[in-house]
Amino acid sequence: MNNERGVLEFPCEFPIKVMGRTSNEFEGLVLSLVGRHVESLDNNAVTSRPSREGHYTALTITITATSREQLDAIYRELSACEHVLMAL
Repeated sequence: MNNERGVLEFPCEFPIKVMGRTSNEFEGLVLSLVGRHVESLDNNAVTSRPSREGHYTALTITITATSREQLDAIYRELSACEHVLMAL
């Protein structure tokens, strides 16, 4: 990212943060949705953190973003998913 202008320069490493209710399927579902838009998704690029009481799970998936259009498509798909409460 170019800090002077606040503009992303592609390709770049980009963290996608996703939050949803904890379930056995949540992480796999999110990875599947993001994987549709990413050439290769490395499992080492995924971190998972449960909420204090375990009701919610926060995922951070770091991808190599290739364009603004790619990021927009990922966020549209995540936002449309009923299991995703928030995507940042």
